[in-house]
Amino acid sequence: MADAKVSVRNLVISFRTVSGKVQAVRDISFDLPKGKTLAIVGESGSGKSVTAKAIMGILAGNSIVEGGEIIYDGKDLLKIKEDDFHKIRGNKISMVFQDPMSSLNPIIKIGRQLTEAMILKGRSKQRECRREFKTKLDIITSSLKSNLSVEEFAEKNQVIEDFKKFENLHAKLENNYLLAKQNVVDFLLDSKDILFEIKEKSFTDSKHRLKSLVKLAKGTIDEFVADDSEFVMNTANELKKNIGKSCRSKDFGTVVELINKLDDYLTAVKEKEDADLFALAYHITFVSPEYNKENIEVLNKKTEAEVAPFLSKLGTIFAEAARYYFVEKAEKRDLVSSRIEELRGLFEKEKLIRSELKEAYKELSKLQGDSINYLELQKDSTEFTFSSALLTQIKKYFHGVKNNSKEEKRYAKEMKKINGIIAKGKVPTWIPNPPAVTNLDLTKTNMAKIFDNLLARNAELKNGFNSIAFDKFATDLVDFLKECTAGMYHEVTKNMAKNEAIKIMKEVGIPEPRKRYYQYPFEFSGGMRQRIVIAIALVANPDVLICDEPTTALDVTIQANILELIQKLQRERNLSIIFITHDLGVVANIADEVAVMYAGKIVEKGTVDDIFYDPKHPYTWALLSSMPDLETNERLESIPGTPPNMIYPPKGDAFAARNKYALRIDFEEQPPLFKVSDTHYASTWLLHPDAPKVEMPKIVSERIERMKRMTKDGK
Repeated sequence: MADAKVSVRNLVISFRTVSGKVQAVRDISFDLPKGKTLAIVGESGSGKSVTAKAIMGILAGNSIVEGGEIIYDGKDLLKIKEDDFHKIRGNKISMVFQDPMSSLNPIIKIGRQLTEAMILKGRSKQRECRREFKTKLDIITSSLKSNLSVEEFAEKNQVIEDFKKFENLHAKLENNYLLAKQNVVDFLLDSKDILFEIKEKSFTDSKHRLKSLVKLAKGTIDEFVADDSEFVMNTANELKKNIGKSCRSKDFGTVVELINKLDDYLTAVKEKEDADLFALAYHITFVSPEYNKENIEVLNKKTEAEVAPFLSKLGTIFAEAARYYFVEKAEKRDLVSSRIEELRGLFEKEKLIRSELKEAYKELSKLQGDSINYLELQKDSTEFTFSSALLTQIKKYFHGVKNNSKEEKRYAKEMKKINGIIAKGKVPTWIPNPPAVTNLDLTKTNMAKIFDNLLARNAELKNGFNSIAFDKFATDLVDFLKECTAGMYHEVTKNMAKNEAIKIMKEVGIPEPRKRYYQYPFEFSGGMRQRIVIAIALVANPDVLICDEPTTALDVTIQANILELIQKLQRERNLSIIFITHDLGVVANIADEVAVMYAGKIVEKGTVDDIFYDPKHPYTWALLSSMPDLETNERLESIPGTPPNMIYPPKGDAFAARNKYALRIDFEEQPPLFKVSDTHYASTWLLHPDAPKVEMPKIVSERIERMKRMTKDGK
C-alpha cells in the first residue's frame, strides 16, 4: 500500500520455553494506512500483543524472529541497529500499555515522568544533528576534492567554509530567538491561570509560581522578541519584590497590576513579524555587524537580497558535488549487482559450503557498504539492511545443518520411549517436544529474496538516475543542513518541557494540570492514570500510536471516555493507530480497518463494514455471536473449547477443533486468504468454490440486519 505508515510482511515469531518452541505469530501481513486506525482483535494468546511488541522492538529475550519484515519510513525495523531503533521508539512510534499503573513509576511525580523523555530526546537530537551536519559536509568536500584541481577545490571549499561560519551564528541567533518566543507563550499561559485563580481566591503554591513567572518574563528578552529590555527587567524585578509581601498578606492587588502590564506588552510582542535570522547571520558575518531592526520587513528584504547570490553559488557547488558523488555510487551499485549475479550460484547449491559463503558474504558486504549513498536525505532499508539480513540467513542455515540431525535423533529417541510405554498398555504422562529444525530450503529462498530485492532497488535507481534534479536536491540539502545546525544548538530546557507537558495533560483531559503535574501516580484514578500514559506516549508527537488493550482495566464509562479521547487525538494529530483488543464492541466504535487474529494467524481482514456486515470466517462469527448488545433476546453463544497449544500447532486450520462448520480439509491443510473483495480477505475453506454452502449463525445475521436498520434510520 503506497500510503501505508507501517507495513508488516510475512512476520513469523516464536519463543523458546522449557516446554518447547511456542509459535506465537505465524506468517502474518498487514498495512497500517496513514491517519487511520487498524484494530487487531482476537482472544488472549492469539499473537496480538507480540505483533505490537515486535513493531516497538521490545520483544522478550527468548523470542525468535524467524522471518518477515516490518517496514516503517523505508526501514525494516527487524534489521536496524538498536541505536537507530532508539531514534524511532517513543519518538516516531509510541505505545500505550494495558495497565497504566505498571507503566508508571509509583515513587516519581507525574511531571518528571512526562518531561524526562522530552529532555533526553532533545539531547539525543542535538548529537544526531551534529553528526548528520558533519557527515554531509564531509561527503561534499571529499567529492569536490577528488574531482577538481587544487585551485578549483580551494575556491569552492572556501564557499563551504563561509557557509559553516555564518550558519553557526544563525543557529545561535535562532536558538535564543526561539527560547524567548517560547517564554512569551509560556508567560501568557501561566499568567492567565494565575490571574484566574487569584480572582477566584484559589491561588495555591503562590510563591513558587510567581517566582517562575518572573523568570519567564526575563527569559523573553531578545532583540527580536521583547526588545524593550529595560521595561521587562524593571517590571519583573518589581513583581519579584512584591511576591513575599503579597503571599503573606494574600493581597495580590499590586501583583495583578504588574502581571497585567507585562501581559499587555508581551501580547503585542507575540504578534510581531519574524526576522529572517539566516539572512541576518550572513549580513552580520560578511556585510556589517550593524543593522537597523526598527522595521523588520525592510530588514528582511535587505538581508535576503544580500544572501541570495551566496545561496545560488552554494547551491551550484552542492549540486556539482552531489552529481560527482551520485555517479560514483551508481558505478559501485553496478559492480554490486554484477558480483551478486556472479556469486549467487554459491547460495543456490543443493548443499551450501560454509567457506565459500563466508568469502562471498565478506566481498558482497564490503561492496554494498561502499555503494550506499549517505548523501541521500531519505534512507532505503533494502540498501542498509542487505549485509545484516544476508548474514542472519547464512548463520541460520549452518545452525540448521549442525542441529537438525541432532534434533531429529532426539525426537526419534523420545518417540521410541513413548511407543514402548504404549506397547506395554500404559498411558504416557508426557509428550516429546517436536524437533526444533531449521527449514534449510526456506533460508535459501530468503537469501535469494534478499539478492532479488537489492538487484531490483539498484535497477530502480539506475533507471531513475537521469531524472534526478540536482539543483533541487542541493536546495533540499541546504535546508536540511540549516535544520541540523538549529538542532545542534536548540536545547529543551526543563521549563520548556514542563509547559509542553502541562499543555499535553490539558489536551488529554486532565483537570487542573498544573496542580496534577506535581502529584504521584497513586493520587490519580484509573482513568486519569491511563490519560497520563497516553500523554507520555504523545510528548514526542509520534506518527504511529499502538494501543494495547488500553481500556481493559477500566470500568465501562471510563472506557468510553478513553476511546473518545483516542479518536479526538487521532483527528487532531492525524495519527496512525494500531488498536489491540479482544472486544469487538470497541472495534466498531474506533476502527477503520480490522484484522481478526487466531492462533498466531490473521484469519480475516477488511474494513470495519466488511467485518461487521459481511463476516466470512467462522471465528469472526463466533466473536460476533458472543458480543452482547441491548437488542439481543437470545442467549449469547460461547466459543467451545480452548485455543490450541502453539508448541504443537494444528496441521490445518487452527480453529477447526472448535468450529462446528469445519470441513475435513480444515484438519488437513491450512486455508489460504481468499479474496472476498478488494478490501476484504478471509482464511477459510468455506470460501473455496467447491465448498458446501454454509449460512452464518442466525444470531449474527439478525444482528447484522438490526445494525443495517439502525444505520439507515440514523440511530
